[in-house]
Amino acid sequence: MEPLTRSEVFVQLRKELYGDKESSHSSTHIFIILGASGDLAKKKIYPTLWWLFRDGLLPENIYIVGFARSNLTVEDIKAACMPHMKVTDDELDSLSAFFKRNSYLSGRYDVGSSFEQLNSHLLSLPGGENASRLFYLALPPTIYHHVSTNLRERCMSCKGWNRVIYEKPFGRDLQSSQELSVHLSSLLKEDQIYRIDHYLGKEMVQNLMILRFGNRIFGPIWNRNSVACVVLTFKEPFGTQGRGGYFDGFGIIRDVMQNHLLQMLCLIAMEKPASTSPADVRDEKVKVLKCISSPDMRNVVLGQYVGDSEGEGDSKLGYLDDPTVPKRSCTPTFATAVLYVHNERWDGVPFILRCGKALNEQKAEVRLQFTDVPGDIFAERCQRNELVVRVQPDEAIYLKMMTKRPGVFFSPEETELDLTYKSRYKNVKLPDAYERLILDVFCGNQTHFVRSDELREAWRIFTPLLHQIEAVKRQPIPYKYGSRGPTESDDLMQRVGFRYEGRYKCFT
Repeated sequence: MEPLTRSEVFVQLRKELYGDKESSHSSTHIFIILGASGDLAKKKIYPTLWWLFRDGLLPENIYIVGFARSNLTVEDIKAACMPHMKVTDDELDSLSAFFKRNSYLSGRYDVGSSFEQLNSHLLSLPGGENASRLFYLALPPTIYHHVSTNLRERCMSCKGWNRVIYEKPFGRDLQSSQELSVHLSSLLKEDQIYRIDHYLGKEMVQNLMILRFGNRIFGPIWNRNSVACVVLTFKEPFGTQGRGGYFDGFGIIRDVMQNHLLQMLCLIAMEKPASTSPADVRDEKVKVLKCISSPDMRNVVLGQYVGDSEGEGDSKLGYLDDPTVPKRSCTPTFATAVLYVHNERWDGVPFILRCGKALNEQKAEVRLQFTDVPGDIFAERCQRNELVVRVQPDEAIYLKMMTKRPGVFFSPEETELDLTYKSRYKNVKLPDAYERLILDVFCGNQTHFVRSDELREAWRIFTPLLHQIEAVKRQPIPYKYGSRGPTESDDLMQRVGFRYEGRYKCFT
């Protein structure tokens, strides 16, 4: 099969997104960025909108309005965003056309008159009276209440649709999350609320459903009879990088485990939905979460990175060396937790979630390790089969299996069999997570967004653990910057059933 060209990929994507609904594609839409002066806006949202505009994936009549407290101009925003927008010389005319569709207003988030001015501006845009409005809250969760109330009372479109994107964290625990959900539900309908977890937009995370339910070979072995354990990993090779003040208020469990890793767990563990509709998919995810109890502290390892005296640059600095972090902070920057799904398919199978900062590599993956071969006739030289879905970097799917060692009778060795489809998309830039998810909001597809009951169950699982950690204030285990994390994590994984055995030989 010939590799698809970039244009062919985007033609297919446009057809998937819009189909024959050109009238919707050509109607007026306004994308409002609240928090337009912040890091998220300049590093992610504006660049993402530019890429979508450049590739012809946004509605034809699109206007982008920034809103923040700072006194800025569109030129100021452009200057801040340019280092992140990856613009080539032959795209400068298109970039100019993009920024001509931008405008900016300054105002306060807790003042109603600022939102009245915002609404007047939206109405003044060409087609603004009939336009659909998409609001992106690139803001701290502490001001969601004020902003949501002001949007509902003063900025909703009367003739087009209204949709609001909220960034995590969605609360700090079950109670605060529920309070926010109740507040939002009093203002907006559930189909207007888009709680974004960018991991659900990643190519290989979305591929999990196809892998599971589009292949006959995996169905009979995707259960407790054949799977020994499931490991979900998220590793970053850098520390807080001056953002310790923000991170210290949440910690690695709230930042990564309760959302990114738990979402991937749901896709691995859920039953086959009745269809691919958002309601059916999210119903099955909620059923999985309801079968998971809070992890026991005996099955949890917490760590905090310290500087490597022999390292270079930032690696010499530990978490507590960040001037924005309290000097005696007990906030973990690494965590391993073992969860169990108490249902017929998975009863007794450990789901090991591990995540951390300042580790030895960047990696996010799902690893299913299968049970030992029964009746082994090869003198216990066989090792466990594994199916690995690498989410980032270098997306891949591969299977670890046993093959004969060349030239030696009955001598098995472990081999990686590459199962990816990468060659078909070689040198083609596919939409990244934010691109895909923002497109989903335009299309009204909530499959890859977190529903309120899903969020409630996720917090139910982790809130008891978080409260216990914060009540005890136990100092996390120190681990060196650039290491694999605390060795106690490896010990825990081995104790619950994971087996790490050697290195692989790659066969493609």
